[in-house]
Amino acid sequence: MALAVLVAAASWACSPRDSAAESASTGSGGAAAETPADAGRVGDAPAVDEAVQAVPGCRFQAPDEELAGRASPPDSAWVELGGATAKICYSAPSMRGRKVVGGLVPFGQPWRLGANEPTTLHLPFSARLGDVRLDPGSYSLYAIPGPSEWTLVVNGDTDRWGIPIDDEVRQADVGSFTVRPDSLADPVERLTIQMEADEPTTARVLVSWERTRLGFQLRRVED
Repeated sequence: MALAVLVAAASWACSPRDSAAESASTGSGGAAAETPADAGRVGDAPAVDEAVQAVPGCRFQAPDEELAGRASPPDSAWVELGGATAKICYSAPSMRGRKVVGGLVPFGQPWRLGANEPTTLHLPFSARLGDVRLDPGSYSLYAIPGPSEWTLVVNGDTDRWGIPIDDEVRQADVGSFTVRPDSLADPVERLTIQMEADEPTTARVLVSWERTRLGFQLRRVED
C-alpha cells in the first residue's frame, strides 16, 4: 500500500525526544471548534522536530500557535523494532470529571481513539498489528468499544479529520481485530498511548484512559 500523507494547513512533527519528555510516550490534539468528546485540559505542546529515520512526522491540521493551545494537545508514541522506528500520532483528551467509556465514548459506535485528527500509525516496515498484516505506510486507527470486548480497526485513509467515521470512511478499512480491555485500579486522567518493546521485533501497544486499558501487539515481519 502506498504511503498515505496527511495534507495539513501546517505540520507538527513529534520525535522520540518529544515522547520521552511526556514519560514513556503519549500523544494528543484538538479541533478548532471542539465537540464535547474533544474537550480536555490544555497541555504543553511538544517541541517541533524532524521525523525519525524513515518515519513521517506527526502532522496536524492547524498552525503551531493553535496546536499549543488545544484542549486535547498533540503527542506521539514510538518504538524501535529491528533498527527502524514505528510511531503513533494522536490527540489526547482528558476526563475532566466525565464518564468516558460507555458515556463520552459510547459502546457500539466508532471512536477515533483520541481527538481532533485521526490517530495515525506510521510504519517504515511491514508489520502485524494485532491480526492485521500491514505494508509499510501510514494508517489511521479507530476503535469500536464494547462492555467486554473492543474492536480495533486499521484504516487506509489518513487524509481526513478524525470524525465522522461514516460509511465512506469505513470503505478504506484495511482490517480489524478484537481486544479484551483490562480494568485499572487508578484512573488515567488523560488518554495515553504507549509503545513498549518486549522483543527486538515485537512491541506492546497500550491505550489507557479512565479505568480502561487496551493492550495489543505490533510485530515487525519480513516483506
